[in-house]
Amino acid sequence: MTEAIKTLKDWIGQSENIVFFGGAGVSTESGIPDFRSTDGLYNQQYDYPPETILSHSFYEAEPEEFFRFYRNKMLYLDAQPNAAHRKLAEWEAAGKLKAVITQNIDGLHQKAGSKNVLELHGSVLRNYCVKCGAFHAVEEIVNSAGVPCCHCGGTIKPDVVLYEEGLDEDVMMRSVSAIRHADVLIIGGTSLTVYPAAGLVRYYRGDKLAVINKANLGTGTGLTITEPIGQVMAQL
Repeated sequence: MTEAIKTLKDWIGQSENIVFFGGAGVSTESGIPDFRSTDGLYNQQYDYPPETILSHSFYEAEPEEFFRFYRNKMLYLDAQPNAAHRKLAEWEAAGKLKAVITQNIDGLHQKAGSKNVLELHGSVLRNYCVKCGAFHAVEEIVNSAGVPCCHCGGTIKPDVVLYEEGLDEDVMMRSVSAIRHADVLIIGGTSLTVYPAAGLVRYYRGDKLAVINKANLGTGTGLTITEPIGQVMAQL
């Protein structure tokens, strides 16, 4: 165990108000790739980068291509929580962790047992008809072809925040409040490049900030641990 991990473990032991802010790196150890990475598969199968396909304007203009990508690249329903998800749920059950703020849409925090999860970008597990508002399970998206349709004829849209769409104001306000009142803030598995979510970190007022990310973000403050987050969390 490194000195940085030992220090973080001490912080955790002394804290009763931990907040975790996480991104795609939290779920990579569960087999869910960071969709923003560029690889040969994307280049072979799609004529547009993921960020373009996952935009509101592309969803409106090319819905069939949107849903082809969405089914192939965004739905990992067999994925299971890893050590990071489980540790956070354990801390919450013990009354130490007050909120998980996540940019992920996979629902793995809840699957691990976390209750107070603030999903900045929504969830693939929730889907609604844009016409009548009826709820539809994610399996209906998986088992449909082309553009999924409700019984009323409306399009079934995943409850995820696409590029060009705004974040839910209530979720943002609750996230700001949680971060502002935290005595320990752990940032994990995120490059802090996706705004406005990444801007939430500036609301932290404490002096115990830990960043767990395989790439060094160069924040210049707090602890920096450049190891896979699941491996780190398993030691805490």
